[in-house]
Amino acid sequence: MEQEINAVAESEESLPEIAENLLRFAGNLKVFLFDAQMGAGKTTFIKQLCKTLGSTDNFSSPSFSIINEYSSPKGKLFHFDFYRIRHLEELYDLGIEEYLDSGAYCFVEWPEWVKDMVKVPAIKVSITTIKNSRYFRGQKI
Repeated sequence: MEQEINAVAESEESLPEIAENLLRFAGNLKVFLFDAQMGAGKTTFIKQLCKTLGSTDNFSSPSFSIINEYSSPKGKLFHFDFYRIRHLEELYDLGIEEYLDSGAYCFVEWPEWVKDMVKVPAIKVSITTIKNSRYFRGQKI
């Protein structure tokens, strides 16, 4: 069984195909943990994943709201941005464990806060930027 997938995006036009391939690679896994620097394109790629899953909602970064919920033919999609989290209690107050265990798609930016809370197999998505290219690596963990 393949444990890793790699792709390169030279432009945003490459993202739909990369999203399709990553979702196919993930199979039944629905928790995605994004490891990338600020400005690497995490939110842009998560928007593409949501579109690929059939969501037609208006997408925005959850930087201030911490969590955005979208609907899709595949069920609810949750997009988390934990950049502004300062205390673990904030995540417990959000009910993060229920989200991660819900069976819904969960896309997590800045997952350092929740790595020990993820009790199901997940996909770690690393995005590295070199010049104008984005290098994607998905790993089953």
